[in-house]
Amino acid sequence: MLTVGLAALGAAVPPADAGSARAQAAGAAAETSREAQDGSEARALIETLSARLLAAPSATAVLEAWCAERGLSPDPRIVAVRVPGPDKLPGAARRERLAVGPDEPVRYRRVRLTCGTHVLSEADNWYVPSRLTPAMNAALDGTQAPFGHVVRPLGPSRRNRSLTMLWRPESGGLPGPGEPLFSVEAVLTAGGVPFCEVAETYTGAVLIQGER
Repeated sequence: MLTVGLAALGAAVPPADAGSARAQAAGAAAETSREAQDGSEARALIETLSARLLAAPSATAVLEAWCAERGLSPDPRIVAVRVPGPDKLPGAARRERLAVGPDEPVRYRRVRLTCGTHVLSEADNWYVPSRLTPAMNAALDGTQAPFGHVVRPLGPSRRNRSLTMLWRPESGGLPGPGEPLFSVEAVLTAGGVPFCEVAETYTGAVLIQGER
């Protein structure tokens, strides 16, 4: 039986192992630094986009400008892709914010707002059809036009209700394109009369840098 002392074992360790450990540590530190930098850049972009959305009367217009700025598609138009599913009833609190009685029709529309192949947000939309024109209602029922485009002739204003951050930069790195970043709830008014409430959730796809 061969017995080897601890000192001999220590002496038998190739010197290259120490260098390999240092290289691994340096690589891990560099990766951590890159992730921290990516997180900081993502946070700055999120803050920029959310500030623009809160300050603007139309989320659609903000997203189209963002698409062009980020080079997400050769054609930066926003398309509203309907998401099939059951209606979400407005409830008493939402009806109160929309200034409608319990029997006034309120329609529900859920869409994914896309730019090219990128899904930038998902939006729930409750609107009062009697406060829109017949042409507007037909467009919302039968086309992929974004709500903001359809109601633009009304000259709407947005009254923001909330902004909720869903992604935390301390998680490290960049969020995936389908990861929720933040949500915005707002009431749209025309001439001081509310006609729509929206709940929008923006995804990591807004952070993608395309060709410009």
